This record gives sequence, structure tokens and C-alpha cells, in this order.
Amino acid sequence: MNIELWGFIDVLESRARVQLIFTSRHLFKGLRANHHYFGGSPPSSTSRRLTMNYRFQNLLGAPYRGGIAVVVNNTLLISPVGNRISVTDLVKSETITLPFQSSSNISRIAASPDGVFLIAIDDNSRCLFVNLRRRAVLHRITFKKPVASAKFSPDGSLIAVAAGKLVQIWRSPGFKKEFFPFELVKTFANCNDKVTSLDWSPDSDYVLAGSKDLTVRLFCLKKLSGLNKPFMFLGHRDVIVGAFFGVDKKTNQVSRVYTLSCDGAIFSFNHSGKDEELDEPPSPGTPEQSMEGDEISNVKKRKSLEADFDEESSSLLHKGKWELVKKDFFMQTPAKLTACDYHRGLEIVVVGFSNGVFGLYQMPDFVCIHLLSISREKITTATFNELGNWLTFGCARLGQLLVWEWKSESYILKQQGHYFDVNTVAYSPDSQLLATGADDNKIKVWTVSSGFCFVTFSEHTNAVTALHFMASNHCLLSASLDGTVRAWDLFRYRNFRTFTTPSSRQFVSLASDQSGEVICAGTLDSFEIFVWSMKTGRLLDVLSGHEGPVHGLMFSPTGAVLASSSWDRSVRLWDVFDGKGSVETFPHTHDVLTVVYRPDGKQLACSTLDGQIHFWDPIDGLLMYTIEGRRDIAGGRLMTDRRSAANSTSGKCFTTLCYSADGNYILAGGSSKFICLYDVADQVLLRRFQITLNLSMDGVLDVLNSKNMTDAGPLNLIDDDNSDVEDGVDKQTRVKSSYDLPGSMPNRGRPIVRTKCLRIAPTGRSWAAATTEGVLIYSMDDNFIFDPTDLDIDVTPEAVEAAIGEDQPSRALILSLRLNEDALIKRCIISVAPTDIKAVVASVPFKYLNRLIQALAELLENCPHLEFVLRWCQELSKCHGHSIQQNSRNLLPSLKSLQKAITRLHQDLGDTCASNEYLLRYLCSTSSKP
Repeated sequence: MNIELWGFIDVLESRARVQLIFTSRHLFKGLRANHHYFGGSPPSSTSRRLTMNYRFQNLLGAPYRGGIAVVVNNTLLISPVGNRISVTDLVKSETITLPFQSSSNISRIAASPDGVFLIAIDDNSRCLFVNLRRRAVLHRITFKKPVASAKFSPDGSLIAVAAGKLVQIWRSPGFKKEFFPFELVKTFANCNDKVTSLDWSPDSDYVLAGSKDLTVRLFCLKKLSGLNKPFMFLGHRDVIVGAFFGVDKKTNQVSRVYTLSCDGAIFSFNHSGKDEELDEPPSPGTPEQSMEGDEISNVKKRKSLEADFDEESSSLLHKGKWELVKKDFFMQTPAKLTACDYHRGLEIVVVGFSNGVFGLYQMPDFVCIHLLSISREKITTATFNELGNWLTFGCARLGQLLVWEWKSESYILKQQGHYFDVNTVAYSPDSQLLATGADDNKIKVWTVSSGFCFVTFSEHTNAVTALHFMASNHCLLSASLDGTVRAWDLFRYRNFRTFTTPSSRQFVSLASDQSGEVICAGTLDSFEIFVWSMKTGRLLDVLSGHEGPVHGLMFSPTGAVLASSSWDRSVRLWDVFDGKGSVETFPHTHDVLTVVYRPDGKQLACSTLDGQIHFWDPIDGLLMYTIEGRRDIAGGRLMTDRRSAANSTSGKCFTTLCYSADGNYILAGGSSKFICLYDVADQVLLRRFQITLNLSMDGVLDVLNSKNMTDAGPLNLIDDDNSDVEDGVDKQTRVKSSYDLPGSMPNRGRPIVRTKCLRIAPTGRSWAAATTEGVLIYSMDDNFIFDPTDLDIDVTPEAVEAAIGEDQPSRALILSLRLNEDALIKRCIISVAPTDIKAVVASVPFKYLNRLIQALAELLENCPHLEFVLRWCQELSKCHGHSIQQNSRNLLPSLKSLQKAITRLHQDLGDTCASNEYLLRYLCSTSSKP
């Protein structure tokens, strides 16, 4: 009896302790991603497919380059970023970039009132009709004229487009697949110059159109007899920037119109209900003008549209009398008014000027609420959100977007991308942070999961050329052309150490050993490598021997050997700690551009100017493989190229390399629109990533159109002094080439597409590329998981009960997680058989993990089924370990609650077993006595 009791207690205690310890280790130490060991068998076909399954995830560091920004559902800020669209959640502080591209820079966007649809129009007048929630392009159309404005009607059924001198009314497409979904309903051709602004009346029956001919016209969509021309609001002396309907709060009908011009004038017109003659509507303050013919061109007058209009059902704005009641001026001369918006509910106008000043005015009394300066540059967009409490400002020249709450005078969002090209990127050891350095002398640190920049360092006085994270994850090193290497503390956000040289040098490469005690930097001008002590900041040694700029520098991951590459056609290995100088030299036939170590330190890869990648054995000093990549990276012809892309030899080389986490693959990029992924063992090209389709950049097209060639050169490179292109980054030289003559602009400042730096995350699940577009993030993690329950299934408690009764535990659990009812989730967890736990956990999408972990933590607090719930935790950590580790910051509260529950149970179980042990010893001792 005593032996059986002791055996039972031992088994119970050991099983509980092992289960708890095993689960804790899996949850809070993470799982290793490497299934292929270095030096082992080559990767399988399944692994190769997974490696090639990288998809675009986000775009970081790209500046706002102009165009309209809109706020949807009061919390989503949508702004154009080059030829992509960025969506910022102002509440969650997250930024995502939609996974599609336009053919050129997007300049105009508009969102439907319900926030479901979005239209984006680029510089080539090509329009994308997007389902914003699904992040998918539904339809495409090309307008014949440049589009200056586009706007959905308040009921969402129509779209007004200002295409050149025309105002076009299109029927908004829906979810249906149609042969030609865009239907042109009406065309108004009354304007004498380009239309600049549009506004809809609340009943979607009237459109206000401001034009460069200094007038604002009121168009009626109704078919009315006797109405042959629109009403004109006159009196302005400069180009119209905005025109808006004002609504009477008592009657909820249009009672006034506000018009704003570029010279800083705002005119107020009031409407009276007295009927006037339809033939000659009065225009205040101007002589009558004779208009010949019928100037209203109604294209495709559909009966379905005409039937929707009822002449007696709403107020007729074309009838009655419009009277100019007030002229007000913002008094910002010589600055021009460049952006404006009006909020009907609050009757507030916001205006932005070319000198960086913005004003907030209460209408119709024209009372100034705020008049502040946010920069010295032109404000290119100023918009309200739906509630009217937040203002969005954009400055294209600074690449900055601001969201400001005017009541509390506080910033909701203040994000600014890199103004010039990003030169270098670096991942933190836990893959959650990404640092970027650029030609604008700034260093930015981003949270990869949210896409937000949380700190900017601007102490460097010249371009930042190299970045390196220390193993502690809280220290960042940077090298710059200003002759300094700086160390940054990511806890206190300060520069705590600066490494310098006796005489000024320009640093272009940076490396640190595994212990973090030695810092090395290569120079552009003196061809030397400087070695400092991290603890003292003193210069320890200067390594000489190279005869060209040292552009590649890296320590061996497993030893103290430093590898350096130079334009003197050599790769050298240095023993830094022994101070013996160069240990070994690997000669090449062309200039060596960069060098990288394989993560296990048993292989070295370097790229040369002839487009080849050489793989060396650093231990034996033997050449292992060679990849010929000239044909793979070739592509794209510049506007100034004399030869075709196929015959040109310039740029056909790799300037940056990066090994995958397991060392089986290598990424390579250079002065091309392609990034190549190679299999190292087989020396084959697995995949080519095209970094952009943006025709606004140079080097995207392989073949140039001969129709655009003139006697004076390419048509796109001829500078037009009278051009009204919006001042932004496109009007400035974004590519700072050190080899051009001072003042020269070889391609009129058009950005040249290229890749300057590639880095793969330590987890191997994502990689970043510093390109002309910004920092592109590609990931294998599917953020947009297809959830079968999103189909036409009634998500109700009855459906959950039915799924449990039909023995479908996975479906029941997902349905309960979507319902987010605590009792149902716990019931579904308990109803799963122990043998099905693994399969059910694997079927749970990542977006429901947080809720599931919270439910498991609550079950551990109260549920008697201890081993059952611990098995859930164990399988959860096994199946979703990578996702939990990469998103630990977002899951931290629920993980901590689970850790707290497991720790408390561990203590309680330990105390129970200890007391039972003493009790059993007492019983055994008493039973043995006679």
C-alpha cells in the first residue's frame, strides 16, 4: 500500500512539473526557425517553395510626395506614397501599404462615404477602383485628360471627375463583374479652362466646379426644360482653389456657397428661395455674357438616372437668387493659398498657404480660430476627418504628413519619411526593429509590425552610409561621410559614444565583432580600416593594405576574423585581435563591391564589377562556386542612355548581397529594377523580384518609345517653365550623385530605380530592401489569411452549437472566436478531444491568437482540467511559435497573463505536493507502528 501511494505521488508530481516547464520554455523562449543545418543536405523542394514565397508586406521610409490625403471612418488616413497607397490607423498607430501599384505616381484619391471603395488616379490619368477592405483592385480605367479632382457623391452612387476642362459624372461600379463597369452618365463642357475643384450637394443633385478661368459653376444633374447653362459665381481675380456648399442647420438644405481663390480670398454667396428666370440667371457684380449654342453636353443620358430625379422633391438651387454677401481675405500676401477644406457640420474652413502657414476660420462670420505655422514650405493638402476634430496636413517638399487635433492643439500623427534615398538598413537581433540611414543625414528606427517610426536621430552632418545593431538589441551603430561613427542608446534615445579619427575620413562600411567590444569602419578616401574599443572609445589600430575604397566589411559569425572588400580587386581577411595585419588575400579580376559571410562562417560571398558572385571557403582559401548574374540583373533603360538595355554594360553588377538565415540562398541587388534570389548549392536563379512598376522613375522601361524622341532630346526631359506640376520631390534632384558636375541634372531630377542595401531578418521570415522607392519589406508571414468562415455563414451561437454537435471542433472554435463570446470560446476549447488538439490549434488563424491565449489563461485560473489546458498551451507554442515570437510586443499582455497563471499553478502544485509528501510520510510512519 505504501509503495503504491508513493509511486502514484511521484508520477503525478513529475508529470505536472515536466509539463509546466516544457510549456513555459516553448512559450517564452520561442522556437528556432532553422530546419536545415549548415553543411547538411541540400534544401528540399518544399523548403525551396517556401523560400520563394516572399510577398510584399509594407513600405517604410518613403516620403509623402504630394497629392490628396483623405480620412476614412474617422480613423484611417489614406495617402499616396509614390505609385502606392499607404493606410494609417490613427488609433492603433499602424501603417500598411496596399499590395498593388499604379503605373506612375498617384496624385488624386477619393473614398466613398461608407469607406468601402477608393479611387486612385495617377499622373498618367490612369484610375484604379479599389475595394479598401479587401485591399484589391476591382476595376481600371484611363481618362483622356489630366485629372485635377475626383469626388464620390454623398450617396456613393456617382463619381464626379474633373478631366481637363470637362466635368464628367460616372456611375460608381459595384462588386459585380462587368465588361465595362464605368458608365459615363453626363459630361459638362462649359468651363473655359482646367477644372481645379469639385464639390457635391448633400442630395447628390448638384455639383460645384471651380476652374482656372476664375469662375465657379453650379451644374445640375437633372433633366430640366429651359435650363441650358450653369449658374456662374464670379468676382475672383485668381485661380479657384476650392468651392463648397454650405448647409442651413435648421432646414438641412443648401443655403450658401463659399469660393476660395489662390490669392487668399473667400467669397460667400447666399441663396434665396425666390424664383427667378431660368434663361438668364444673374451673376453678381459682372456684366452679362452671351453664350452661343447649347453648352451642356449630356453624354449617354440613361433613363434609369433620369427616373431617379424628382423636380418637386428637393430644393432647386438653379432657381431663386444667388447673392454675393461677403468678401473676406486671409491677408497672407505674398503667399498663395494652396489647399483648403470645409466641414459642413461645424461650418469651419481650413486653409493652407505656400509659406507653411495654415488657418482655421469659423464661417460665415469669418472668425479666426487658429493661425499657425507648421513649416516654411508649401502645404499641399489640408483635410478634415468626418467628425471634424482632426486636421490632416501634407507638405510634399518635406515629405511630411501631420494629423492635428485643433481643439486640444496636440499632434495625433507626425510621420516623415526619408527625404533622399535610403542607403542602408539593419535588422535588430529579435527582428522587431528596423533601422534606416539615408542621404538626408538622418537615422530612423521603425517597428516592423506596425510600420511606425518611433525615433529619429539627426546628429550626423553628412549622409549615413552604414548601420549595425549590437547583439544586446538596444544599441545601434552608424557610420557616415562626416567622418564619425556613432553609438545610439535605444532606451534613452541619445548618442552615448562617438568614434573619430585623427584626421577627417569618409566612412562607407561598418562592422562589429560578436562580443561587441571592437568596432571597425572602412573608408572611402584613405582606403584604411579603423578599429576602436567600444568600452573606451579609443582608436586601437589602423589596418592598411587596400588600394581602393573599402565598401565591404564583416566579421565572421563564429570567430574574430574580419573580411573586407575593396575596389582594388581583392578580398582580405584580418586577424584584428592578434594585430598581425592581413592574414589572407583573395584576388579577383574586377573591382569587388561587397562581401558577406554565411551565417555559419564557413563560406564567404563577394560580388564583382563584371556581374559575378564568387563564393570562397575562408578556411582553405579555395573558390567554391561562381554565379554569372549579368543577364539576371540586366533590365531597364535610362532616358539618357545611348544604347538599349540589352547592349548596355552599365549597372550590370550586384552592389549588395545577403545570405538567408539557413545559408542555402542568397539575395543580390544593384543598379537595376530587379532583386535576384539564388540557390547557392546549385547556382541557379530561383526568383526575380521587380521592386517597382513606377514609370515616373528612370530605368523601369526596357524599351523607350521613339515617338517621345525629339531633336532636343527625349520629350520627358525637356523642362517646361510654364508647367504647373505640383512642387514636391519630383521637382528636386533626389539622386545625389557625387560624380556629376556641380549644377548638372542629367535626367531632370528623375529618380533612378536601384537597390542600395539588402538585409534578411534573423528569423529568416522577412527581408528588407533599401530602394529608390523606400524600404520594401517582403515577408513569408500571411497577414491576410483566408478565413473560410468569412463566407456566407451565419456566425451565431446556434451555428457554434451545431458545429459542436456535428463534431467539427475547428469550425466551432473559429466561429466562437469571431463572436468573441467568452463562454462559447471556453466551451469549444473544453469540447475538443485530446487527440484533436494539435489539428485544431493548427487551423486557428494568427489574428485570433490573442483572444485564444487570453481564454487559455482564464481557463488555467478556474478550470480543473490542468493537464488538458497545458496541452493546449504546448501545442499552441509549437504551431505558432514563430508568429508569437515576431509579434511578442502585440501579444505581450495576454502572454504575461498566461505566464502568471502557469507560475501560480506551478507554485500551488509544488506546495500541494510538498504537503502531501509530509502527510504520506506521517501516515506511513504511523501505519508501520504495531
